[in-house]
Amino acid sequence: MKRFAQLYEALDSTTSTTAKTQALAAYFQSAPAADAAWALYFLAGGKPRQTVPTGVIRAAAREHAGIPEWLFDESYDVVGDLAETIAHILPPAEQVADVALHRWMEERLLSLRGQSPESTMAALQGYWAELDTAGRFLLTKLIGGGFRVGVARNLVLRALAQVTGLDAKHLAQRLMGYTDKQHVPTAARYEALSDPETPSQASGQPYPFFLAHPLQAPVDSLGPISDWLVEWKWDGIRAQFIQRGAESWLWSRGEDLLNGRFPELDAMAMVLPDNTVIDGEIVVWKDGHVQPFAALQKRIGRKTLSKAILAECPVAFLAYDLLEYRGEDCRAWPQWRRREQLEALITAPTLPQTDLPLDAPIEPHILPAPLAPLQLSPLVTAPDWPTLAEWREESRSRGVEGFMLKRRDSLYGTGRTKDVGLWWKWKVDPFTIDAVLIYAQSGHGRRANLYTDYTFAVWDEDRLVPFAKAYSGLTDEEMKQVDQRIRQTTLEKFGPVRSVTPTLVVELGFEGIQASSRHKCGLAVRFPRMLRLRWDKPVSEADTLATLRSLIPAPATPKAA
Repeated sequence: MKRFAQLYEALDSTTSTTAKTQALAAYFQSAPAADAAWALYFLAGGKPRQTVPTGVIRAAAREHAGIPEWLFDESYDVVGDLAETIAHILPPAEQVADVALHRWMEERLLSLRGQSPESTMAALQGYWAELDTAGRFLLTKLIGGGFRVGVARNLVLRALAQVTGLDAKHLAQRLMGYTDKQHVPTAARYEALSDPETPSQASGQPYPFFLAHPLQAPVDSLGPISDWLVEWKWDGIRAQFIQRGAESWLWSRGEDLLNGRFPELDAMAMVLPDNTVIDGEIVVWKDGHVQPFAALQKRIGRKTLSKAILAECPVAFLAYDLLEYRGEDCRAWPQWRRREQLEALITAPTLPQTDLPLDAPIEPHILPAPLAPLQLSPLVTAPDWPTLAEWREESRSRGVEGFMLKRRDSLYGTGRTKDVGLWWKWKVDPFTIDAVLIYAQSGHGRRANLYTDYTFAVWDEDRLVPFAKAYSGLTDEEMKQVDQRIRQTTLEKFGPVRSVTPTLVVELGFEGIQASSRHKCGLAVRFPRMLRLRWDKPVSEADTLATLRSLIPAPATPKAA
């Protein structure tokens, strides 16, 4: 634990890519394999489940520090981070112990889940008593499920490549699925990563996903439209389906194994050849239409799937790339060839129309009925970029997010790279609304002393109704300006939250909006972020709840036969 805490501090204290890579390489060079296995899990994006409720953690810390609740709350309000607050208020360690990271995880922390509050508090206080400040901070992050580290996965792979002497792309392929919650990191799994004899692709392991860049340049700067394959950008779950022998696997882009979560897709195993891997999107399809992501959210996270939810939200897999075919790695094939083979693989007389006429009606995209679980994501053929730009403006009416632009000659790369080909995501512009800042909360890490997390409201007749929270989109200087305004206009304090006099209007952007019975305002927005501060606009001219409701798309109407 001590060595990993030192690595965490080193990574958190610098913005230098070189320094972070050196710190990572030094750790992996010297750490025992069992410890390195857990460290890699966390650094590669693994998120441990919360093992102890936050209330129990706070109570244990207050009791161990011997301070009243009000003083703990005041300290937390100033610091802005629970783990950092606890690390500083606890008395000095009685005797710092150096227990291995894997023992902390496997013998101590994982066993806390499900224990009584009394036994959990006693265990925590004993653990804190043998850790220094850095160790206490890290431990609290791990047990609270809030561990985050500011290091990109590619940087971790670069460091591993230095230590092992293997190519970073091969390591990226081996690392796929490593952070799946169903597998505990072990020394054997870690050692297999650096063994030259280990197969690059394990039996049920996904390939690294190739990711697109957001298109910010004018679309006509891409050259002739004939150099590109154009597809709809679906609003679903990116996934890979792997078929090998009598087994199949379904992996999300987040490296979660989804087997059993979407039973409708199990039938794909009966139509795909052995040793085949396809890349695509899981979507809800009903009444002749791809449904909004909100419908798919009803399926996400459910451990038990009732007949009712299966009937309400049936899913399909829209395939748009072929990564392996009958045991041959296709990723080095050009995009047009992979697409050609994919089309030959998924053959049906009722495939979707691949050409959109210039006078195409504005309606959600239609898929064939009855729908098989595996479908080919259609190409969109336009005569020129201006025509495609017109169709892009109709994206929401068609139930899509915009277009995916893939160079015909691009290979299938690893991550968000441009060395083997280009994919661009050309999304429709976000919804925008002018909203009023009414609550604020301090941030975390380097923003712990600034109010950076905001709650926004719109007018409903003569009252402001909260509808969204946002914390991203502003520059550091703008954050400081807003923080100053918040401190000047504070009305009340509720722990770390302040209510403020409504004086500031902010233009918010968001990707989608839907009716929601879970929210008091009756709606929910997706991916809200701040676009600009409207210092020029009075609060009375902010938008209304009625304006927001008008943005909710009407239910899709099936196309007449």
